[in-house]
Amino acid sequence: MKGNKYGTHRVIEPKGALPQPALKIDNTMDIYDNEILIDVDYLNIDSASFTQIEEECGGDEDKIAKRIMDIVSERGKMQNPVTGSGGMLLGRVNKIGPDLVDRDLKMGDKIATLVSLSLTPLKIHKIKRIVKEVDRVEIEGQAILFESGIYAKLPDDIPETLALAVLDVAGAPAQTAKLVKPGDTVFVIGAGGKSGLLVCYEAKKRAGITGKVIAMAHSDKSLKRLKDAGFADIVLQGDATKPAEVLKMVEKVTGGRLADITINCVNVPDTEMSSILATKDDGLIYFFSMATSFTKAALGAEGVGKDVNMIIGNGYTKGHAEIALQTLRESETLRKIFEELYL
Repeated sequence: MKGNKYGTHRVIEPKGALPQPALKIDNTMDIYDNEILIDVDYLNIDSASFTQIEEECGGDEDKIAKRIMDIVSERGKMQNPVTGSGGMLLGRVNKIGPDLVDRDLKMGDKIATLVSLSLTPLKIHKIKRIVKEVDRVEIEGQAILFESGIYAKLPDDIPETLALAVLDVAGAPAQTAKLVKPGDTVFVIGAGGKSGLLVCYEAKKRAGITGKVIAMAHSDKSLKRLKDAGFADIVLQGDATKPAEVLKMVEKVTGGRLADITINCVNVPDTEMSSILATKDDGLIYFFSMATSFTKAALGAEGVGKDVNMIIGNGYTKGHAEIALQTLRESETLRKIFEELYL
């Protein structure tokens, strides 16, 4: 039997919705003719989602595991009801529906899904380990990839957990590559995390010697990581939830000219106005962070009279997996940082 290519046949509540905004989807693991069954090894929970769950559970790993199990049991997918976001997974192809056998996949291939867990039918049999430092959950379980679902076969030259970490945020460096032009002043908020580091590297490459990358981190650890990496021309330490303070810092280092492009990679809410105030009129803001509130961004820009272009952090752009993985091949420094963090 063939299902809808976008997975609407799996939606239980509300009927007629797509799987991502749906409240509950069918996570039975009997596949339709145009679905792929995956044996899951790792979940990479979206940073904003994991941070929220960790804070809700007081950092207790048993409570975090139970919360994740409860969400999947209730919704049929890993979609944080507070942030609305999910993450992505790594696993092995178990079965390919007959309508999809002409794809470049075979049984046993290791793949990372490049669609959100917030729309992916998932069943967790057991949580084996939670690695809080990198938002990773090792499980025994299975998942379904719809006909429209995109994926990346894992490369031979990059360890799987390293590839997982990079592919989880592949949209960030790829969108940066599209948006940043030579000579641009780029302001990266949340620059010390995995998406922020990739963005800084790509922004530095694209802005060139006539451009400038300004990176801001919150913690001492992130600040040191950024300085040691050398991907930014200016490194700032600040709290992105305090827009007046952020504006003052950016004004100082740009001589009042502000940023041409601001890229927001934070994993906490209430950083919209820092992004907006730090960006010049007619400038561009790319909200990669899943903690972003569209309402706060839109009404906030209106409230301070800022004419800025704002892009929602679409996790997909053409070639994003290849671009993200290539950054590790190009930069020994970036690869070393990711190996220390994610292997």
